[in-house]
Amino acid sequence: MLEQQSLIILQRWRNEQRFTSEDIRQLLRLEFTSKRAEAFNITIFNGEREIRQRAKLFSYSCEQVISICQELGFQSEDEILETLWILWIPLACQLAQNKNNLQRPFIQGILGGQGTGKTTLSQIVCLLLSYLGYQAIGISIDDFYKTYAERQKLKAKDPRLVRRGPPGTHDINLALKTFNHIKEASPKELIPIPRFNKSYHHGEGDRIASPEFVYNVDIVLFEGWFVGVTPVEKEIFNQSLSPEIAEVITLKHIQFARDSRRRLKDYLPLWKNLDSLIVLSPQDYRWSITWRTEAEHKMIASGKTGMSDHDLKEFVYYFWRSLHPELYIKPLIRDPKFVDLVIEIDQNHRPFSIQKP
Repeated sequence: MLEQQSLIILQRWRNEQRFTSEDIRQLLRLEFTSKRAEAFNITIFNGEREIRQRAKLFSYSCEQVISICQELGFQSEDEILETLWILWIPLACQLAQNKNNLQRPFIQGILGGQGTGKTTLSQIVCLLLSYLGYQAIGISIDDFYKTYAERQKLKAKDPRLVRRGPPGTHDINLALKTFNHIKEASPKELIPIPRFNKSYHHGEGDRIASPEFVYNVDIVLFEGWFVGVTPVEKEIFNQSLSPEIAEVITLKHIQFARDSRRRLKDYLPLWKNLDSLIVLSPQDYRWSITWRTEAEHKMIASGKTGMSDHDLKEFVYYFWRSLHPELYIKPLIRDPKFVDLVIEIDQNHRPFSIQKP
């Protein structure tokens, strides 16, 4: 969370489009009082230079970011300014530095459940990177879903895969081919990026017939609800599960959980493409149900169709039964071998803390 004094500085910058040396020093001091300095590699030697770079990027991008966020449903301009300063801008600057150390595109993984803001983060950071002179694209794991026809055959073979989402519903070969092409393409070579439209086939979704073509890609933000997740020990499902997990993964669903764990192994070659992994971690993973319910109620109030609260709970449980957050994500965010940055999300979808594992 951002201190009130910092927010006052940002509000003034937004109105006056200029900053002072005292502003820079004050904001730098506040970076060190939080864990953000360590998270984004700020030191006493590079601190002022880094904060000045962020300040310039803030001035260039502030109004456009506010406009985009308001279109996405953000209600508070202060909340936008806060997230822009403490997360989106420093992350964009860090990605630019990481790319400069490579002779190929940098692949940033973003892991986050429903409502954690991974898609918004990807969109805004791509914009900020364009201000810094980098060509960045966002790709969702959703873009690699098998086609509607393929998933119908899959569902006929395994009726438990009633919806898209869990391991096994993606075209991993297509994903591997796409990332290999991105990394190996010449500067002007066109690269096809598959895109998925969730509204097709009455909400079951399908791949868009024509891919998006990009070229000269510097940075990829690859986001999804289990991007980078690795299999747990198979013996875990032979033991007694905690009550909150057992409520979701009942005896009826244990085999589905085992099979999802097994299918997750097929994704490990895809995760090898990641140069870094960020986790957007809610302070309570169960907020995903609350967030999804709120969004569904708003959609119904606007005149659109939506799920009942019971159906929505079952929808979220479907994902948790395949890869439960307590089993897969909780241990992952403690392991610096797999995760580079953990962004803790509060109940209002805002970044509460930003730190290394």
